[in-house]
Amino acid sequence: MNFNQQKKGDVTILELEGSIDSKTAGEIQNKIMDIVLNSQKLILVFSKVAFVSSAGLRLLLMIYRQVTSKKGKVVLVDVSEEIRDIMEMTGFINFFSISKTVDEALKEI
Repeated sequence: MNFNQQKKGDVTILELEGSIDSKTAGEIQNKIMDIVLNSQKLILVFSKVAFVSSAGLRLLLMIYRQVTSKKGKVVLVDVSEEIRDIMEMTGFINFFSISKTVDEALKEI
C-alpha cells in the first residue's frame, strides 16, 4: 500500500493506492497515523484503491474517530461502486461524506 500526501491550505489530502485489507491495514495505520493525528480536515482519495476488507473499514473508522474528536471532518473521494456498496451494507457510509472529485471535497470540507 502506497500513498501520496499533499496540503491545500489547512486540508490534508491523502491519495491511497492498493488494497486496504488485513495484510496492509496495520502498515497503512503506522504510515499515516501522525498525519491523521495532526489533521482536522482530511480528504482520502480512493481512485486507486481496489478493495477494502473489514480490517480496512476498521482503519477508516479509527481515522474518522481521530479526526472528528477534534471537531474535524473526513471526506472520501472517488470511491468505487464496489467499495461504496460494502460501506452501505455495513453502515460505514453514514460516517463519511463522499465526493466525486478533490475539488468538490475541498468545497465541502
